[in-house]
Amino acid sequence: MLVLISLFICGSVPSVRSRPGVIRAGFSRPQLSRTDYVFVSRVLLPQPSAGPGGILTAESGTAIVAPRGLSGRDGNMTGDTPNEQPTELKQLDPDGNYKFENGSVAVEDEGDENKERGNWSNKLDFILSCVGYAVGLGNVWRFPYLAYQNGGGAFLVPYTIMLACAGLPIFFLELAFGQFSSQGPVGVWKAIPLLQGVGVCMVCVSFLVGIYYNVIIAYALFYLFASFTSYLPWSDCDNPWNTPGCATKACQQTVNATFQNITLGGEMYSMFGMYDENGTWVNGTYCGDKMRTSPSEDYWNHYALEITPGIHETGGVKWQLALSLVLAWVIVFFSMCKGVKSSGKVVYFTATFPYFVLVILLIVGVLQDGHLDGVLFFITPKWERLKEAKVWKDAATQIFYSLSAAWGGLITMASYNRFQNNCYKDTLIVSLMNCSTSIFAGFVIFSILGFMAKQIGVDVDDVAASGPGLAFIAYPEALTKLPVPPIWAILFFLMLLTLGLDTQFAIIETVVTTVCDQFKIKHTGIKKTLSTLGFCILMFLLGLLCVTRSGLYWVNLIDNFAASYSLMVIAITEMLGISWIYGINNFCRDIKMMVGFEPGWYWKATWAVISPGLLIFIFIFSLVEYTPPTLNDTYIYPGWSQAVAWLMVLFGTIWIPAIAIYRIAVSPGDTFMERLKFACKPAPDWGPYLNQHRELDTERYKPKPDPSKQIVNDPYADVGTKI
Repeated sequence: MLVLISLFICGSVPSVRSRPGVIRAGFSRPQLSRTDYVFVSRVLLPQPSAGPGGILTAESGTAIVAPRGLSGRDGNMTGDTPNEQPTELKQLDPDGNYKFENGSVAVEDEGDENKERGNWSNKLDFILSCVGYAVGLGNVWRFPYLAYQNGGGAFLVPYTIMLACAGLPIFFLELAFGQFSSQGPVGVWKAIPLLQGVGVCMVCVSFLVGIYYNVIIAYALFYLFASFTSYLPWSDCDNPWNTPGCATKACQQTVNATFQNITLGGEMYSMFGMYDENGTWVNGTYCGDKMRTSPSEDYWNHYALEITPGIHETGGVKWQLALSLVLAWVIVFFSMCKGVKSSGKVVYFTATFPYFVLVILLIVGVLQDGHLDGVLFFITPKWERLKEAKVWKDAATQIFYSLSAAWGGLITMASYNRFQNNCYKDTLIVSLMNCSTSIFAGFVIFSILGFMAKQIGVDVDDVAASGPGLAFIAYPEALTKLPVPPIWAILFFLMLLTLGLDTQFAIIETVVTTVCDQFKIKHTGIKKTLSTLGFCILMFLLGLLCVTRSGLYWVNLIDNFAASYSLMVIAITEMLGISWIYGINNFCRDIKMMVGFEPGWYWKATWAVISPGLLIFIFIFSLVEYTPPTLNDTYIYPGWSQAVAWLMVLFGTIWIPAIAIYRIAVSPGDTFMERLKFACKPAPDWGPYLNQHRELDTERYKPKPDPSKQIVNDPYADVGTKI
């Protein structure tokens, strides 16, 4: 349903917003000389359709510059000779196309507006890519757990407030920033050369995250292959990898059951059960001093991972996981080998399939006994929790990370939009889709967990988990309690796979786009494909550390540090830089060039003050509440590994001051302040990528010089045309 709503809204979005006095016809304007144009004069269009074509201007009527040789659907041509008399443009036909006197219909050119970088094939490619990027694993395995921990239904209050005050503003800012300049996360900072390090930090963080994120996708592939069986291997305790403490039910005394003490591995356990007629102990479950270990937990730790006692014991590569990692990178490469042209098509499946699975799992969940206990556990409000600062901090943190802000991915994807795409409406669609998915996933997860808790005889609180603990332990165990478990396991792990792939696509595209922008590599050619292949191979090799038997320690460490403090520093610097150095009014004028209106006071206030303030609060609170990293709240990382973790934070932030110092050092000027002011001024080529868009505001953006071309002043158009 959420996808259908987004598609409906997306379908109503015009590709361009027209400025007052300027309307754009529904066909593309190629880079042609004056003699390649035919003037269609002064007609009134009853329902002008905005589009990226020739410009129409007039006080009392409308004038249009149409490309010579524009093809009509009847095969006729218009403007065959340079001196042809003006051809009058009739009203729109039922399909919304412009019709000429001779019956010809102006057909829109569906090619790329930006021939060098390329564009999304259509609007839906971009919307689904953004939805897939924002809606990731965290929506399924983090938000539900976070909500129940912080007041259940009451958590939606701070969550919604933080969406309005922090999530929407930074999402809109990054989409607009990338779309306006048609540049990746480094190139956009031609607006403020002093802060170009912000873009470098975004790429560094994306690079680090991309290494371990594909490992999680490899875990999903491993479990997916293991699910193609008639009996799931984590269903019982009768396997070589199970520990003595493994049990399928919770420890509870039953009628005719007796207890006896046993010693296993030097540890004392109490065990209840019964003797059969042969005197054999049956139905034993370990309890007392030691917690029950579920079959799924044993499978995860002792078969899938074969985890070592600590990060210091590498234990060698787990070859099954290494092969899964190879397959994960192969899928990523072939999905991205042609950039957004190929990944934009893959997301039609990967961005929509998770919703299909979530709906099915919800239906299955609510049909099971005990589902209501889980749902009530998830949504029952605990209003007193709203008094705690940690609840508000967690809400802001979840919104910030859930929308994937400050990674560079939003800027990258928006850079492939057409210049006058309505990124404002895109912001609303994707942000609301993301948050709605998180809430919906909560109902799905807790309906099944409620059923599982009743099956094994414990409270919902005892089975609730987050992160890998939910995805690879709690939920797989719950699936074994359902009828025909392999079917649900296959669907669930396919869902995890598609959720991860969407995010990984954007992460890799961020890195590759930056390299192509900086080294002037054409975004639609073989060199970009080779660049993508090179990064896939490099990141696979670096990721091999994460598929050793100590790999989970590294995955957890990178997850907790590579994309935490660094992202907050990046986002704070980004918003303050655009608002106070580049100028909030200049930025709003840029947005008006694209969407036809300036953002109001709400956006200005959040960009300049409210959102940075909230992120500064989160950052300080996180430092004050800092505790050494742990795994499963039991394993404490040694000092050297914590030092490595902080080096990752440094790697994702050091470029901001380093490049700022460099920019000041190389800037002209006799004093420090003169150099600083120069480093804060936009670069000469900052602005829209194409000259036809720079000419929409000639006061601020001069045409880019091109020695191989000259500007021809066309008296019939209010912009120059390249020849």
